[in-house]
Amino acid sequence: MERLLSADEVADFLGIPVATLYQWRHKGCGPDAYRVGKYLRYNPATVRAWLEERLAVDHGVG
Repeated sequence: MERLLSADEVADFLGIPVATLYQWRHKGCGPDAYRVGKYLRYNPATVRAWLEERLAVDHGVG
């Protein structure tokens, strides 16, 4: 199992501000996250799948 990523790590990977990641979560349109205690954690495979899906939608694939 891969190590879960923090919100800072996911934001850095996506090249966006952490605040944007939290806004997406609030709106329900960002990658799925898990609450571990008081922290949000992201499965790297889920983040990659979400990104690939977004890229496909944005480019009219699928």
